[in-house]
Amino acid sequence: MKKIAVISLSVFLACFIAVIATLKLVPSFGGEMLGERLDRIVSSEHYFDGAFFNEERQSSQKMTWDFVHEQFFGEQIRVPPAPLPVIPIGVDMLANQPESGLRVIWIGHAGTLIEIDGVRLLIDPVFSDYASPFQFIGPKRFHAAPIALQDLQGIHAVVISHDHYDHLDMDTVVHLASQGTQFFVPLGIGAHLQRWHIPAAQINELEWWQEKSFRNLTIVSTPNRHYSGRGLSDYKATLWSSWSILGPQHRVFYSGDTGYSKLFSHIGEKFGPFDLDILKIGSYGPTQSWIDIHMTPEDAVKVHLDLKGKRLLPVHWATFNLGLHDWDEPIKRALDAANAEGVDIVTPRIGEVVTVGQPFDSTKWWEAIK
Repeated sequence: MKKIAVISLSVFLACFIAVIATLKLVPSFGGEMLGERLDRIVSSEHYFDGAFFNEERQSSQKMTWDFVHEQFFGEQIRVPPAPLPVIPIGVDMLANQPESGLRVIWIGHAGTLIEIDGVRLLIDPVFSDYASPFQFIGPKRFHAAPIALQDLQGIHAVVISHDHYDHLDMDTVVHLASQGTQFFVPLGIGAHLQRWHIPAAQINELEWWQEKSFRNLTIVSTPNRHYSGRGLSDYKATLWSSWSILGPQHRVFYSGDTGYSKLFSHIGEKFGPFDLDILKIGSYGPTQSWIDIHMTPEDAVKVHLDLKGKRLLPVHWATFNLGLHDWDEPIKRALDAANAEGVDIVTPRIGEVVTVGQPFDSTKWWEAIK
């Protein structure tokens, strides 16, 4: 009997090792932390005992039965029952040099196209059909992107918040890198880009509170409260970040995925007021099991106030089924919370241009999706 048990355990371990080895051959899982990059990670003040950590430690609340029950038996309408409206982005728009001022286009999920003071950036762009290492399984997007990946051009820089698949997309990165686009990423994510043959000269890896000048902008990695990982053995191996984008005339803040934190008040004091806050509102769950890493829509409004923001653009909803709520619940709750606080919140359709400093005709377009 013991011999059978030993054999079974050996077979299991062999299969497990084979799976790990196979996954390492798949480029989309990213790269390993080695050499000078690993030295930099280990010496980081935000890294301890083999992992990056949040400045505000997470609570001891663990995954509960409520979470498991809702995941498999919840009755939420997590997928839109009809097609979503998408406004196409013209190829000619991206062929021209962006003008001064501040314009933003929500391209779906957390992805946002920004033209700020003559510089064009993309935040967390995902143009693949699946938020997954494999393009045949996993969370599938509800709608097409407002412009096809092969038509995407004229992007000066990409800003990445963390390495989860719904924020860091290999195919999008490789396409843009071939055009000379610069990438601003938290410490460690350069290993993934290096695995995808992105030239080192195009990779800018920053830790919290580090900044870098780019054209006429200052791009600052600012803290948030989340985690990272693309495989089975790289939990918290790379840093995660919010971003403050500071131009000569305008300022933009992007939260990335995060739980609520007092850190945002500090960011607001240091770099605010921001002309635009791009804040995540979706992908949360029941009880306290998600609250440390995915804030609620009401928390997003609190963050906007902490940042001294002028206008709020809610993102991270309506593209992938990643939360335990109705697909349109986040925007409804965000709108109610913003209106209660007198916040200037805009609700564009995917692909619709919002010009900051000018009135925007927000509609409740999601109400027509039935």
